[in-house]
Amino acid sequence: MSNKVNKASKLHVKKGDTVLVISGNDKGKKGTVLEISKSKNRTIIEGVNMITKHVKPSAENPEGGIKKTEAPIHISNVMVVDPATGDPTKVGRKLNGEGKLQRFSKKTGELINNG
Repeated sequence: MSNKVNKASKLHVKKGDTVLVISGNDKGKKGTVLEISKSKNRTIIEGVNMITKHVKPSAENPEGGIKKTEAPIHISNVMVVDPATGDPTKVGRKLNGEGKLQRFSKKTGELINNG
């Protein structure tokens, strides 16, 4: 038996980041990260990967109908947008003075402050 512990890896995106979709049907669209599922490596981005759902009438929604919502997209298909230039960039991590990891843009070196 092995005593390995499965640790969730750190992700390059966080809730509130502005990201660019680099692959798939919505390639080229920018949006804000609304939600992240670490276990499934998926994220929901505002206005990207829209699907239609048929909603049954209920007490909260007596009319029912067709509703458009965002579907999850894999995290590998998005890149963080550099806050300084507005271009997509890779994300690095470095220790600041207090021993905390901070994310920074590898293109410009600017810190990415979200979350």
